[in-house]
Amino acid sequence: MPDLSTTYLGLKLKNPIVPSPSPLMQKLDNIKRMEDAGAGALVLHSLFEEQIMQASQLLDHYLDLGAESFAEALSYFPEAESYNLGPEGYLEHIRRAKETVGVPVIASLNGVSTGGWVEYARQIEQAGADALELNMYYLAADPSQTGAQVEQMYLDLVRQVKAYIRIPVAVKLGSSFTALANFAQQLATAGAGGLVLFNRFYQPDLDLDNLEVVSNLNLSSSVELRLRLRWAGILYGRINTDLAITGGVHTGTDALKCMMAGARVAMIASVMLEHGIGRVRTLLADMARWMDEHEYASVQQMQGSMSQKAVAYPAAFERANYLKVLRTYKSPL
Repeated sequence: MPDLSTTYLGLKLKNPIVPSPSPLMQKLDNIKRMEDAGAGALVLHSLFEEQIMQASQLLDHYLDLGAESFAEALSYFPEAESYNLGPEGYLEHIRRAKETVGVPVIASLNGVSTGGWVEYARQIEQAGADALELNMYYLAADPSQTGAQVEQMYLDLVRQVKAYIRIPVAVKLGSSFTALANFAQQLATAGAGGLVLFNRFYQPDLDLDNLEVVSNLNLSSSVELRLRLRWAGILYGRINTDLAITGGVHTGTDALKCMMAGARVAMIASVMLEHGIGRVRTLLADMARWMDEHEYASVQQMQGSMSQKAVAYPAAFERANYLKVLRTYKSPL
């Protein structure tokens, strides 16, 4: 039996399969089932910055504005007053989760401002979370706002949170940054112990019959993994932080690709929402079977083995491969 153990954020995990934020995390029995199925760690659903805002009118406004924006949310807070797992409830949920399972429990804060909500990072630590994931999303829709200003906003938040707590902090971010490698390095310098690649945001659609902007929930597919593999492969060994991949991990093969690109963990949500929590067990069995067949003794042996630094043709990760791909494409027509 190959050794599937890994480390992430300084935590020792029995394997790299980590369920990520989703509605499944709101029930303790689901969390226990994930551990029983073999999950190496768990990332709880997010406490949203908007939930912590005291003014109820602002809370209702932002919840309506962001409805169905996040993979974990589904239709996340249809009515603010009906959602009973607010800040205090979330802290209690962390405590009970820690009592329920023996694997590391990672909490999640979803926001981007450096306001009073950062204080909850300390309370999350006191509630017993083993680590904190900052699920950061900001849509720079103001034409006067520069990319540098947006990046500084993210960096300030990481520094402030790190000043409040001692548990490790990971940053879950999107891919839409002009110089992502440089920004990743800055996040690591600011104190991010891990980077989660990448946040998956749902895009609005247009209903032409009713002339409305609508939000639809579409689960991920393995095709989406390619962007994550590319950047994990580029960043591996170049920045001093752990890498996690989320979005598009549906099979044991997907998880193995994540490891070889340089990730420490492969996070899953859509595959469990579609096929059930027991899918964790299937992914782990498939990983172990492939590793046996190809004579890999451990996950750590393969981590980064197909990163840009390790492969024979590193240009495949960058623009140099663009023309080659276009030239070799054969139309089915």
